[in-house]
Amino acid sequence: MLKYVKRVGPGRRLENRRVAIIVAHEFEDVELLYPFLRLSEEGAEVVIVPVESGLHPRPSVRGKPVTGRYGTPIPLEVFGEGVRYAIKRLNEINIEDFDALIFPGGFSPDALRIMPGVIELVKNAHEKGKIIAAICHGPQVLISAGLVRGKKVTSYIAVRDDLVNAGALFIDEPAVRDGNIITGRVPDDLPEFCQMIIEALSQT
Repeated sequence: MLKYVKRVGPGRRLENRRVAIIVAHEFEDVELLYPFLRLSEEGAEVVIVPVESGLHPRPSVRGKPVTGRYGTPIPLEVFGEGVRYAIKRLNEINIEDFDALIFPGGFSPDALRIMPGVIELVKNAHEKGKIIAAICHGPQVLISAGLVRGKKVTSYIAVRDDLVNAGALFIDEPAVRDGNIITGRVPDDLPEFCQMIIEALSQT
């Protein structure tokens, strides 16, 4: 595997920042691709963490790569691993080495939220003040990690009642930040969601 090649240039606010995007089968494709490209553009090192769990209604084949709802596979076929991003397994992630965790939506969070390793990682990240960002159904992971009580958050409308029942204050806005937790509503709100992540990371 190629060594990650960090691209440099002027006006890149996230140089020396490292971000992990964690997905299981049937993630919302654009909610991985947009943050990956936008944060990479700002100079962040992006690590994608595929977790081989969850739904995969397209052919269930042993060894099948983690795949998005619209067929995007991990590794990404059109981007060179080691050039724009790196891949690591969940057990290879040391939260001390990262500045942020990002959870795209789709059906992926339904699988991630019941995985002890994922929940432990999220709790450790929160304790250390790392940025934790989740969009659409992604906040389901934050609910299961016990992080939303008393927090202002947003999500896809289907997750609203779950958030409220977990003690969160639901805000119907494109993106919401409360401390180190950033949440986004739907794919249309990815620009605001990513801008909020960039601003948060550029301040750390």
